Amino acid sequence: MNEHLKETLNNIGEEFRPDIDAKSRFYLEIDIGERAGRLGFSDVKDRFDKTYVIVPLKRPRAGMKVRIDGRTFINYALFDSGIVAPGYVAKESELPYRTFIPNDSMIKNFT
Repeated sequence: MNEHLKETLNNIGEEFRPDIDAKSRFYLEIDIGERAGRLGFSDVKDRFDKTYVIVPLKRPRAGMKVRIDGRTFINYALFDSGIVAPGYVAKESELPYRTFIPNDSMIKNFT
């Protein structure tokens, strides 16, 4: 499953690569399970359904936004691609990562 999880996370990173700024306070949430299902990885879909990575955005997107306390993202990991995942997902993926340091407040974008 690690290979399928890696592919799923890499797919998300590739899709959003031009929009990512790891230091930004604006972000989107992407469901790992949903993305894995689209890629045909049922093992990852079942295990990580409703588990989200965040994609820090260079600039806000149109639509509703909600301010979130940055402490929500304690124990999150920042991958080389710029996406951010819960620590347990990062460990299981075996992709290189470092500790994510969020802003004091983050702004979730809904689009």
